Amino acid sequence: MIIDNLTNLTKYVALNRSFQTVIDYLKANDLKSMEPGHYPIDGDNIFVNIQEGFGKTKDEAKVECHHEMIDIQIPLTEVETYGYIDITHRDVKGFDAVTDIGFFPDLTPLCYPVCQVGMFAIFFPQDGHAPMIGDTARKIKKAIFKVKI
Repeated sequence: MIIDNLTNLTKYVALNRSFQTVIDYLKANDLKSMEPGHYPIDGDNIFVNIQEGFGKTKDEAKVECHHEMIDIQIPLTEVETYGYIDITHRDVKGFDAVTDIGFFPDLTPLCYPVCQVGMFAIFFPQDGHAPMIGDTARKIKKAIFKVKI
């Protein structure tokens, strides 16, 4: 997991060349003005999902993981907290290969890093994460870039 300021995203292109495509997309598009939905960038290799929903409590948010995609999550309107735990040697229950998501309903995160607007979080396949933790009375609008490994 990586959390950093958006101005530093270019420093992470060495981890995956497709991150440069994400940076170019960020420069060319106003994510805050985009409607919630799925936006293809490079077919199934890179796309962005714009989501909006009310914040969850730590107890409501469930740890999830992905096997084929890296998440670059960017809160657009509100602070977002993520539960985090390394899931390298854990068995995921009910993994859906079609949507590339599995959940750990009984797993408690080890820490809860905070991502401010203007920052990003990168989650790799070994990074179990519980997103959307925040003020339950406010909607969080966010971008989730999915980058094929």
